[in-house]
Order: sequence, then C-alpha cells, then structure tokens
Amino acid sequence: MRPRDQLACGRMEDGVYVGNAGKDAALDRGWLLGHFKEDGDPRHSHAVEVKWGVHARGERRTRWVEGEVRTALLVLVSGRFRMEFPGRSVLLEEQGDYVVWGRGVDHSWVAEDESVVLTVRWPSVPGYAVPREGDPKGP
Repeated sequence: MRPRDQLACGRMEDGVYVGNAGKDAALDRGWLLGHFKEDGDPRHSHAVEVKWGVHARGERRTRWVEGEVRTALLVLVSGRFRMEFPGRSVLLEEQGDYVVWGRGVDHSWVAEDESVVLTVRWPSVPGYAVPREGDPKGP
C-alpha cells in the first residue's frame, strides 16, 4: 500500500506531477500530456501527447481524422475497440493489443464494448486538433 502523500495529486512544486489518469483525463478530453498543458507543468511537451480514453459501448468518432500529421500508438487497456483506416479495419480485443499508424493515415474508431485505451502521438503539434461535432476547438 502506498503512503497517502505519495499520491498527492497535482503537486508540482518539485517538478513532479502525480495524478490519476481517469480523473485527470476528464479535464482535457482525455489528454494527459502535450503542448496544450501550461509551461512549467511537467505534463507540458512538444515531443509527445498522451491520452487516457474511456469510451462507452457504441461511442464512435463521427468525423474521420484526415491528413494526420503525427505518428500514433493506441493500446487497448480493456474492452473491444475498432480502429478504421481506409480499406482496413483493426479490432483490438485482448488487453495489450495495439495498433500504430503514421503521418498521413486517415482514421476513425468505434468502441464495440465499453473500452479504455491509451494513445500516444508524436510530435505534439500546437494548433492542430480535429474538433468534435459541435465543439470547434480542443486537443
């Protein structure tokens, strides 16, 4: 068991941030690390972005990401999650299944069951975001 002070979420005075992916993800559309975090925050990075995605069964990206400018890795933590690519569909169904795609690869997704996925993209590109329907901005 961890001492309580080791999990004091949000403390940054020593250059260390300790948090909970499930709780922190709710604050920024799932994104835990990237250029969109404030300067001085250990989670601020231009090199990489990390997302903790929690998706209800049937949730889907209704708008395809087109002209992707980053490389991405998506790892299934739990559930069944389908990634869609032009001419190809990839089903992740065992914990640890993953898919990697590169720059220029259009994509979309659907959660076939309630799912948790960890996404890492690089580099972290300021000003680049695919808005959700009804949401004109966001990472």
